[in-house]
Amino acid sequence: MGAEPGTESIRVHALHALAYCERLFYLEEVEEIRVADAAVYAGRRLHVELAEDGERVELELASEALGLHGKVDAVRRRDGVLVVYEHKRGRPAQGKQGPEAWPSDRLQAGAYALLAEERFPGGPIECRVRYHQQDTTVRFPLDEPLRQQVREAVARARTLRARPARPPVTAEERKCARCSLAPVCLPEEERVKPAGEPRPRLFPEDDTRQVLHVTVPGSRVGREAEQLVVAPPEGEEVRVPVRTVSALIAHGAVQVSAQALGLCVHNAIGVHWFTAGGRYLGGLGGGGGNVQRRLRQYEALRQEQVCLALARRLVLAKVDGQLRFLLRASRGEPEARSDVAVALRDLRALLPRCLEAGSLDSLRGVEGAAAARYFGALPSLLGEDVDARMRFDGRNRRPPRDRFNAVLGFLYNLVHREVEAAIIAVGLDPAFGFYHQPRSSAGPLGLDLMEQFRVPLVDMPLVASINRKAWDPEADFELTPEHVWLSKAGRAKAIELYERRKRETWKHNVLGYSLSYARMVELEVRLLEKEWTGSPGLFAKFRLR
Repeated sequence: MGAEPGTESIRVHALHALAYCERLFYLEEVEEIRVADAAVYAGRRLHVELAEDGERVELELASEALGLHGKVDAVRRRDGVLVVYEHKRGRPAQGKQGPEAWPSDRLQAGAYALLAEERFPGGPIECRVRYHQQDTTVRFPLDEPLRQQVREAVARARTLRARPARPPVTAEERKCARCSLAPVCLPEEERVKPAGEPRPRLFPEDDTRQVLHVTVPGSRVGREAEQLVVAPPEGEEVRVPVRTVSALIAHGAVQVSAQALGLCVHNAIGVHWFTAGGRYLGGLGGGGGNVQRRLRQYEALRQEQVCLALARRLVLAKVDGQLRFLLRASRGEPEARSDVAVALRDLRALLPRCLEAGSLDSLRGVEGAAAARYFGALPSLLGEDVDARMRFDGRNRRPPRDRFNAVLGFLYNLVHREVEAAIIAVGLDPAFGFYHQPRSSAGPLGLDLMEQFRVPLVDMPLVASINRKAWDPEADFELTPEHVWLSKAGRAKAIELYERRKRETWKHNVLGYSLSYARMVELEVRLLEKEWTGSPGLFAKFRLR
């Protein structure tokens, strides 16, 4: 039989997180979100070095009575005293009497001491915390105040684990700068700041890893140690260290071995499949959704008014992006051109209607009207010297019937993949959205969130590339009487265009810091989650300049 709810054993290391920040404890222990940053890896290296030097003897301890379990660095007898050792990479706190253990370190060592006392009863116990940065050891006894602190911490941990809501961000802002989960927690985005005051950067500007696209039909993706091995039907194999990969995308007839899939899942790398024609089929998430996060999502998005409010802001952001792109692309051109002038006028008139819509159906009507005006003006953004075969004459798809739409649809599918991967990584459910209706295999939430990124990630770079004459109307496309597809060369060109655009940085107009478009996608998913956990109001606020 399992343990009674609320009585499950607590990891001693979790008490360290609890003493540092209750929100950190909740994210790690309840939502099971853990991020290994440079400081975490440095701590792991320290313990490996200690083991190699013969100075460390790990001991696993557990107690049902205490409700604790953990792995202490070392327990030794010294002159009849049982000594519990804990090694730390950093430096000690400075007290009035000299170096002291930090409160979180003191609590952790005290919890290990209680476990050791139960395993080896009799005699006094001493705690020692070794701070290697200053080669200093801090000693303190397992006295009654420390015992009480451990008991209270265990009780508090159980209380927090039973709650469905995250604790608020810590009031001690300095702690957030050193926290590995700051990019998940987004504390500075949640704190109330005076207008115009910049927020400290805690969310990374870019993900330096690459997306591995496998486009050659008949290729196989396997595993060799900690590498992904791509073997094409002809030519040499390509080996890519898994630590440099953020996602694996298989286009068409590409086989991925079970060993490669296991390596990707273990390293939180998403694996995604596209048809040879560029349609997104779905993916295997590299992250896991915790039940608390999904329950909060379901509870929030079951409410019609919540969904309508979010959808209004989403459509407003989309229409505003279309308007700004038309303004930017026609800058310096005479606005007397009827198609662009009419589109600009109508889009401006539609903006306030986005926030006035009384239902999702009426909002879809506003969105459809805006799309008709926008796509009607898009051909005018192409230069007069553009090859007639690359021109745009209205949106069509499934299948695309011209070259422009073939590229546009392929790139939109890449955006959909990007958004769904971010949703899964954050831990939300792509199948439960607030605007689009469920259809086919496409998750409604992914279709919702990608609306913000169609213009900046696809429309803008595509129009620019056509005006630069970057496309070969013959070599980059495959034509039949019924449809137009990208050729192998065309897919490679589209992928390069998209991946390059993702790496471009942009300064968030509300948050005040710069980040790549790839990171912007993940940030928007996390800001959406804050609409029902934390501080709402920042979702769908970013705008093109």
